Amino acid sequence: MWLPVGVGLVSRAGRRLAASARGDAVPSPNIWHWPETYEIENRAQDVHGDIWRVLAEHAPWQGKDVLDVGCGDGFHLPRFAESARSVTGVEPHPPLVARAQARVGDRIEVVAGSAQRLPLPDASIDVVHARTAYFFGPGCEPGLAEADRVLRPGGVLAVVDLDLARSPYGGWLRADLPNVSPHEIEKFFDIKGFDRHAVDTTWRFEDRAALESVLRIEFSKAVAKRALAQMTGLSFPVAYVVRVRRKPSGLVVPG
Repeated sequence: MWLPVGVGLVSRAGRRLAASARGDAVPSPNIWHWPETYEIENRAQDVHGDIWRVLAEHAPWQGKDVLDVGCGDGFHLPRFAESARSVTGVEPHPPLVARAQARVGDRIEVVAGSAQRLPLPDASIDVVHARTAYFFGPGCEPGLAEADRVLRPGGVLAVVDLDLARSPYGGWLRADLPNVSPHEIEKFFDIKGFDRHAVDTTWRFEDRAALESVLRIEFSKAVAKRALAQMTGLSFPVAYVVRVRRKPSGLVVPG
């Protein structure tokens, strides 16, 4: 749920810090305002399943209790539910909570809540998954603390985000985010003890109208125009980063 510049992403960092301090939700105006277009985007992303492959290797969910933070309208929840013991989606925006509940029915629990205030008991989850939702580096410490609280010892937090350092998508993001440093984001997660896994994916759309509609909700008008001029076909590469941190399962004894 990346926040588009066209509706104010340039000030995202300051809003995120303030919202984190209050425990408020951080708005995601792309999916909040255009959920149908975001559904098209979700279906176009990662057509070869490369992110799922990395998650399965480094944050396996089979037979586990899974939490999807910022689950939006629940697009990824059924995939986890195929083999997880239980799946819970947490989403702060009430209309998206309703859409997610309609998508999954009684099979999966979807509840309202924010990353900073997860409505789950301590040590109740094995895998926390967050995909382009809230965890953008400096300022997300309250959400990291909450993920640690709900994770059982040995549990895994997996943060999936777009790689701002790599083009073409990262280049478009940087054009709209001149004050955001990919280096500082990577440094933050390194200090916080995350392992980093680069993932190359492909986005593929059914037609040009779908591609254009998605880029226009993700970028400012000028950058979307530039991106569309670069994209002559219906697919393009998008680089992601999967960041994984495991909660210690016991006391750490100094060596």
